[in-house]
Amino acid sequence: MIIKDPRCLRIGVLGCGPIAQFAHFDACRKARNAELHAICDVADDLRERMAAVHQPKAAYRDYDAMLADPQVEAVVVAIADAFHVAAARKALDAGKHVLVEKPLGTTVESCRELRDRAAATGRVVQVGNNRRFDPGIAFARQFIQEEMGTRIALKAWYHDSVYRYTMTDNLQPIPIASQRSLRPEGDPKADRRRYYLLTHGSHLVDTARFLGGPIVGVRARLLERCDAYCWFIAVDFADGSLGHLDLQIPVRGDFQEGFQVTGEHGSASGKVHLPWFHKASDVECFSTRDRQFHRVLGEDAHTYKRQIEGFAATILEGAPQAGANLDDGLAAMQAMVAIARSAETGAHVRLADVNGGV
Repeated sequence: MIIKDPRCLRIGVLGCGPIAQFAHFDACRKARNAELHAICDVADDLRERMAAVHQPKAAYRDYDAMLADPQVEAVVVAIADAFHVAAARKALDAGKHVLVEKPLGTTVESCRELRDRAAATGRVVQVGNNRRFDPGIAFARQFIQEEMGTRIALKAWYHDSVYRYTMTDNLQPIPIASQRSLRPEGDPKADRRRYYLLTHGSHLVDTARFLGGPIVGVRARLLERCDAYCWFIAVDFADGSLGHLDLQIPVRGDFQEGFQVTGEHGSASGKVHLPWFHKASDVECFSTRDRQFHRVLGEDAHTYKRQIEGFAATILEGAPQAGANLDDGLAAMQAMVAIARSAETGAHVRLADVNGGV
């Protein structure tokens, strides 16, 4: 049984495609302090089917009409990456708070422009890096910040399995598609190097930044072999610690995502599960203070629901922003562009020096 708070944030979801169907509709309906007030999609058939299933109070074909609805307080931007920045900007101009799917945008310049524009609005903008709401990862971050002392090194990896869709197809609802849906020009998946960095690399980079702090430079190598892409990335963190990121897509084996962090007074390691299992990461943190390992159960690990609840708490209660903000979204974009440039040239690349897209 879902018990709602007396005051719930009224959310409109832009886009009725897969990520809305798999994550955001359910998250808004289950969140204790939010409600799915409206949905919006240009595809009439898709929108009508989603409205029948999820029963929002309003359903719109036109985005401007949803933004004009005074009952809509916040918007979840759940459409193609190429449309993220423009849709978020429109919502801000209409006075709405925004949760925009990751990656924030497709170029450094567009992300920077959105960040600067949002600063004057006073609205909350959160980037949809849902891993930050995994109880295991959040537990590791708290340990790193409060008990580990000086960081020494961080290793993190993301290996997407060639069999992942066999797994996720069993976990997710059967997606409903429409030929009338709005799509970007061309096929975003055709350039797989770019697509993998933006979709999967954005998770890896944000987890590394969440646990290790700001990244200032990278040196990346890329191997394309056996219809797979393998990035090995040496990372310089702002605090002087060293990092190594490993992105491989696909691997012939199980999905693997995880991290290991070492420091002055302890270490933390974690195995991250596919988010669709709604299972907290298996994390162990060792402290020299008591010479014991510590772990958290994380019984509520619906990261998309927890993400909405954190977003709503910031808006309604003034709680500190727990999710990725616009500075985080911009920094992640800079990191991905720097990785792409370094892989192309073999040179060390500073994030502050990059522009353009992946």
